[in-house]
Amino acid sequence: MDYLIKPGGSLHNEVQAPGDKSISHRAVMLASIANGASEVSGLLLGEDVRATMAAFGQMGVQIDGPDENNILVVHGVGKDGLSAPLQFLDMGNSGTGMRLLAGLLCGQRFASTLTGDESLSRRPMQRIVTPLQSMGAVITAGENGTPPLQIAPSTLQGIHYELPMASAQVKSAVLLAGLYAEGQTTVTEPAPTRDHTERMLTALGYPVERAEHAVAVDGGHELQGASINVPGDISSAAFFLVGASIAADSSITLRNVGVNPTRTGVIEILRLMGASIELEHQRFFGGEPIADIVVNTARLIGIEIPPELVPLAIDEFPAIAVAAACAEGVTTLTGAEELRVKESDRISAIANGLKAIGVDAVEAPDGLTIHGGTIAGGMVDSCGDHRIAMAFAMAALAAEQELTIKNCDNVATSFPDFHLLAQNTGLRLSVIA
Repeated sequence: MDYLIKPGGSLHNEVQAPGDKSISHRAVMLASIANGASEVSGLLLGEDVRATMAAFGQMGVQIDGPDENNILVVHGVGKDGLSAPLQFLDMGNSGTGMRLLAGLLCGQRFASTLTGDESLSRRPMQRIVTPLQSMGAVITAGENGTPPLQIAPSTLQGIHYELPMASAQVKSAVLLAGLYAEGQTTVTEPAPTRDHTERMLTALGYPVERAEHAVAVDGGHELQGASINVPGDISSAAFFLVGASIAADSSITLRNVGVNPTRTGVIEILRLMGASIELEHQRFFGGEPIADIVVNTARLIGIEIPPELVPLAIDEFPAIAVAAACAEGVTTLTGAEELRVKESDRISAIANGLKAIGVDAVEAPDGLTIHGGTIAGGMVDSCGDHRIAMAFAMAALAAEQELTIKNCDNVATSFPDFHLLAQNTGLRLSVIA
């Protein structure tokens, strides 16, 4: 599947972003090991989350729905109630699903193997294997520390683990293993990362201790089924934040978007660039802060992205790069080497994509330098990366000629109806099968 987008236009209308992918994964996982049923509303039903649902279905968890109101019912089997899968657990393209599930599976009484598609099979897993092994887990990765992950039954001990780099996925994998460990498991992080695991554990009745740079759980407690509400995904909203900022005469409202402070780096960065972004009707939804986000066209300027904001916007940099391409001056990103091990090498994918449409971009080992200017148009290879595809689709709003985005099938992993919502707001996008 490719996208063909005609140049120009503006964005208007109201947008409901799809459910937050990070929270959706955690909702399925934690509801599955809770005691009793949980109703989950607003769940993202993209391919990544469906892979997580299928994995727990293989382990004996009954999941009903979604119904006409997009409510899913997860019949939790309790923390020790999962059964051995009869085959490998295929996580598709989902790095989040694989890393978090690996931590949870290390505490089970049965063996399991986690696999993924070609892209996921190249992504680094040693970063979770090392701390899990230090807890006593019998877990091994494949060659070069990549999937598949093979896990055998073991007895886990709580540890105090200092993250070598900011990573919510590693933090969550260790904490989920800590639910099954003897004693306390503590994770200290060098910079704040998304805290959805901690929030959802608390919502399901599991005690969590939190300090400024650390989070801890004691093994042996239980989770209780509850109603879980999944807010809109700010990572998906980011494409429209950028699109409305760079397109002339635009004004859109994004409804019910999660604005967890560990996820709002994209808003802070765009505001530093001069974007007109306002949060309205701020409130709490299922333990998570949400708001309606109003975005209007603005004159953007290049900036040096503050290092402390990088972990808070790590998934949004493809969209931010498009904003930088339309800004006056130079934008510099450093400290983002994590981008090289996402669904694609996003530093290279962004740089190559920008060059393909006439923008001067220079790679560094841990980031990019982008010289804002004119977007000519042309053809971009998304490298099969959903966020690269959606970000460069928005670039057409400021382009002189049409854009073709190649290999967009994986958009379905996080935003199945992206093309429909984009068309409805004014993006001149056609899907070419």
